[in-house]
Amino acid sequence: MTEHKSDLLRLLASRGYIHQLTDAAGLDALASKQVVPGYIGFDATAPSLHIGSLVQIMMLRRLQQAGHKPIVVMGGGTTKVGDPSGKDESRKLLDDAGIAANIASIRRAFERFLVFGNGPTDAIMVDNAEWLDALDYIPFLRDVGRHFTINRMLAFDSVKLRLDREQPLTFLEFNYMILQAYDFLELSRRVGCRLQLGGSDQWGNIVNGIELTRRIDGVEVFGLTTPLITTADGAKMGKTASGAVWLNEDQLSAYDYWQFWRNTDDRDVGRFLKLFTDLPLDDIARLEALQGAEINEAKKILADAATSLCRGEEAAAEAAETARRTFEEGRAGDSLPTLPVSGGTILIVDALVGLGLCASKGEARRLIKGGGARVGADKVTDETLAISVGAEPVRIAAGKKHHGLLIAG
Repeated sequence: MTEHKSDLLRLLASRGYIHQLTDAAGLDALASKQVVPGYIGFDATAPSLHIGSLVQIMMLRRLQQAGHKPIVVMGGGTTKVGDPSGKDESRKLLDDAGIAANIASIRRAFERFLVFGNGPTDAIMVDNAEWLDALDYIPFLRDVGRHFTINRMLAFDSVKLRLDREQPLTFLEFNYMILQAYDFLELSRRVGCRLQLGGSDQWGNIVNGIELTRRIDGVEVFGLTTPLITTADGAKMGKTASGAVWLNEDQLSAYDYWQFWRNTDDRDVGRFLKLFTDLPLDDIARLEALQGAEINEAKKILADAATSLCRGEEAAAEAAETARRTFEEGRAGDSLPTLPVSGGTILIVDALVGLGLCASKGEARRLIKGGGARVGADKVTDETLAISVGAEPVRIAAGKKHHGLLIAG
């Protein structure tokens, strides 16, 4: 491994964030002598980001920890276009009000991970609609569009994937890579941004922005990508059978968030501790060396640390206590998802969906058929079962790890 001089690259390398760098020596030298403003863009397609975006958020946190300036770029402009990367079809386009509401909601999660303010290393959040909405089409084509060739744009994986699968790629989406490159140019001019960070799927877009900034303004800027974060079984990070693992508490309970980390595969514990917590590397080395049942303690530490960062220490402690009471003492904890039941009864299928334990009635029926649903300690075999709910809560389980409570409503 190359020995880096700057605290920034040493930190990122030691914790497993670096996949590709456009100019490692140049960025290392710059980060050794000055504060480097660096950005990552996030489109506002939903009220919350999910765990698939967490490695990027943590990388901005590492940037700040190493004494540099994080720039969170919200895609108020690019969300109106849609990033084709990794998509088989065009996504639904939102109006201005929906995008603004999503940005306001997403900001809450960033405020847990970053320190915002006016200082030299304080994080800032900007909206690329500030400059993209104001563009004049013909001048933009003449000044920026001439630096992009259709030949090269067609070679991008995000474009080739859609064309190879004979899925439509609109001219609107085809413009996305030009607009993202233009973001880097604007950020360089407005706030002295010198670094764009992103996932490995953004490498081509990042290189476009670097080349555009150099050609038009003659400014040297840099790019860095993370590896694609997958679980040990090859699944994409953030995708689960029960749906996305959202960062905002109004999208997913702290208990379910904690449980996601607690259920980490043994093989992923050390890597996830490095990427998603602030625990010292010496402590992580000790934890990932644990074997057998002892690795479960490392998973609890991972769950506590990751949940504390995203939801706060109090929520993490409460989730851990709920898990302990539920699984170690056999009692229901206070933080389990709850569903008020009016009328005294509810069908088991409706209960599983209403508690968020299953995404649909079809999924609930399949769970019951496979023997994975329980009411209290009893396995459910009848999908038409009606559950009576009185003064005492009724605990529902989907598999061994997902629980909820029915209460009188």
